[in-house]
Amino acid sequence: MTKQRRTSLMLIALSVTLAAFLSVSLMQESQATQGKGVSLPAIGSDKVCGDRLCSESADSSASLSSSSFVKETRAQPTSQTSECKSNEGKTRTYYIAADEVEWDYAPSGINQMKGHEFNEDENVFVANSEDRIGSKYIKALYREYTDSTFSELKPRTPEWQHLGTLGPVMHAEVCDTIKVVFKNNSDKLDYSVHPHGVFYDKESEGAEYKDNSSPGTKADGIVSPGQTHTYVWEVPERAGPGPNDPSSIIWMYHSHVDSPMDTNSGLVGPIVVTAKGMADSDGRPTDVDREMISLFTVSDENSSHYFCENLETFTGETCDNEELVGDDDFAESNLMHGINGYVYGNLPGQTLNKGEHVRWYLIGMGTEVDLHTPHWHGNTVLWNGMRVDVMELMPASLKTVDFVPDNIGTWMFHCHVNDHISAGMMSLFEVV
Repeated sequence: MTKQRRTSLMLIALSVTLAAFLSVSLMQESQATQGKGVSLPAIGSDKVCGDRLCSESADSSASLSSSSFVKETRAQPTSQTSECKSNEGKTRTYYIAADEVEWDYAPSGINQMKGHEFNEDENVFVANSEDRIGSKYIKALYREYTDSTFSELKPRTPEWQHLGTLGPVMHAEVCDTIKVVFKNNSDKLDYSVHPHGVFYDKESEGAEYKDNSSPGTKADGIVSPGQTHTYVWEVPERAGPGPNDPSSIIWMYHSHVDSPMDTNSGLVGPIVVTAKGMADSDGRPTDVDREMISLFTVSDENSSHYFCENLETFTGETCDNEELVGDDDFAESNLMHGINGYVYGNLPGQTLNKGEHVRWYLIGMGTEVDLHTPHWHGNTVLWNGMRVDVMELMPASLKTVDFVPDNIGTWMFHCHVNDHISAGMMSLFEVV
């Protein structure tokens, strides 16, 4: 399927989805005006009891073993209009660099979903040849270091091996301050760090445009190769969980010098904000046992800063080969349909314990083809008080669900868009 046809089909799907969303919204508004009650529970309400709706009978959950008891997922009541007091909260410092690395979307060399070598259709995306780049690409990734010398990488623990291309998780509690000491380790390219959700001044926005700000506030938007910039982001209550959220929610950060090319090159990371009084010393929610984060995106390696370098490094060709660069099939082969930068089940580290309370954060990125529908096999999750096993993600959208696995086995976790399944947007999670 050509890139043009793929785009047309996705635009049609996107239009249908938006139309359905508007219809549901209008229906809910109508019900609300008629007094039929579509209001949502406030933080700390008893509308949602752990991992079940309170309308479910208590007996239905009694069969769960004591080890699978679900803690209350709602944050305790707090005023949404109150402000954080001066010097309240912690300052959490992260040393993060943009590093250029060689990344493999399928490091095992096989289709882990099927347990066999890649077939002809799958090799469109992963096979290397004189006119195909294959599964390996040079990318820029956010990586965490131990201190401001940026001489030693901070090890990624087994719990977070599943992050893949995602940058390190920045945890914070409402009223904290996040301090990011960022170093651009690229040889030639300018990068930055732009956050979503949190509070920042112009000198910590991480994006440059004609905003009439003073020259002294511009250093954040373009960090030159080898240079360092410190970003300071406050975490007020409006950056934390809302009235119908669980005790923690997901935001993200990404480079914003040339946002489309920067993110296709790999510079995306998660921010998790926990409600005040609901976080441990590391800023993580105390009412969950495990956190998982998944980025669904079609990484367009044709629109990466490293496209020409990848072409030459892995095929021996150059961007002067206009016939190859302009070929639709070649362009299609560089659309990597990944979850955290892995395709065809190669994503590691998704092993969960039966009965544990998992908070699963979802991130979408990309273009009009990035209409994603993450689906968990064999289990269900709670989102906004609703029981689902499929979620909807669009570019730069962020969702938080609660998950208590109750079904032992190895299960698929994948995008349910048919074309994305064929292209490898699939992974495995195991419940033990």
